[in-house]
Amino acid sequence: MTPDEWVHQYALLALRIDKLVAGSATGTVVIYSGPPQWQAQVAAEEPAAAGKLAEDAEALLEDLPFPPERARYLAAQLRAARAVARRLSGERLALSAYAGECLGVAAEALPTEVFEAAHDLLDRALPKGTGSLLERLQAWQETHALPPDQLDRLPVLVDRAITETRRRTSAIVPLPDGEVTRCELVSGVHFRAAGAYEGDLRSTIHLNTDLPFNLADLLYVVAHEGHPGHITESMLKDLRLAGELGFQDQRVRFMISPSFVISEGLGLHAQDIVFPGGQAQSWLRDNVLAERGIAPDGSDFAAIHRAQNMLFGAWGNAAFLADEGRSDDEISAYLTRWALIPEADTGAVLGTLRAGGMATYVLGYFHGWRLLDRWLAAPDRDARVRRLLTEQLLPADLAG
Repeated sequence: MTPDEWVHQYALLALRIDKLVAGSATGTVVIYSGPPQWQAQVAAEEPAAAGKLAEDAEALLEDLPFPPERARYLAAQLRAARAVARRLSGERLALSAYAGECLGVAAEALPTEVFEAAHDLLDRALPKGTGSLLERLQAWQETHALPPDQLDRLPVLVDRAITETRRRTSAIVPLPDGEVTRCELVSGVHFRAAGAYEGDLRSTIHLNTDLPFNLADLLYVVAHEGHPGHITESMLKDLRLAGELGFQDQRVRFMISPSFVISEGLGLHAQDIVFPGGQAQSWLRDNVLAERGIAPDGSDFAAIHRAQNMLFGAWGNAAFLADEGRSDDEISAYLTRWALIPEADTGAVLGTLRAGGMATYVLGYFHGWRLLDRWLAAPDRDARVRRLLTEQLLPADLAG
């Protein structure tokens, strides 16, 4: 099989798996921007048997007509696709084993010491108060929330943040002229924010208006979804890998895979990459908060965001509890105690954890964040950021 034929079969496999996942009402597991005729072909087919798709993945694994590094990367993506197909066929592995196959990391339940450290960090970073840590966090969020009757102003503020995050990102990695990223307000969706590169240097950051928007999170969200986060990574890899180097598999992206562990880790570090230290808070104070009448309260935004990144590990532990069959009440109590999610909001998180592959995807947040937290703490940090944005890397590449 030639490399082009292999990529064709790989794309068809991904689209067929995605069709089965979509048919099970659990969402999607593939972001596809390859040849539309391949997508049309799969759309016209009857859904394939999951067991047959697992066999197809195995056959592609046995025939990888690429140089060693490319073959290693593609094999990791294929193992993830094979694991998803096997689960669709009825195979049930423990979540840790399944996540290991999909994500390429050792995903185990974390000790509570991780969350105790995050709570201690939050305690120091939040304004002093007499309430519980959760109550103080909620009070801080409410203080910085954009009033519901002013949500129509959000795109203007997002555009301002996009301009600044893009400017700072371009100092690390060259960005193409003529790129446009816009903000779109949406409702009735399951996410808080989502950044999508749509091709031809056009992108959109979607924000959910059903949820309160914390202006202290503006750069955290915009950098994660846009620059130097998901949109920048998708755009630069599309231009360089798919465009210049002809790696068409880059336009067939499994969401539950090793590459997405790195993508989410990059997203969670995106604000710190372009606004190190307290620079994000200073910029927000001067460009957003003052004009909204929000006065400084002694809080440390960077430390709060770091603690919240650490607490994604508690979401992962809740996913393990769900996989063990624990009751909703027990998992909700765990989320409130350790992830600091208000009891009224835990139902939505439970819905996410029980939706198809989302329990596995959630594990990628903390593990991606921790992996990059270590790897980016180096004198050549900017060069490493450029690699994250332009190369096909696996978690194992960053573990050393």
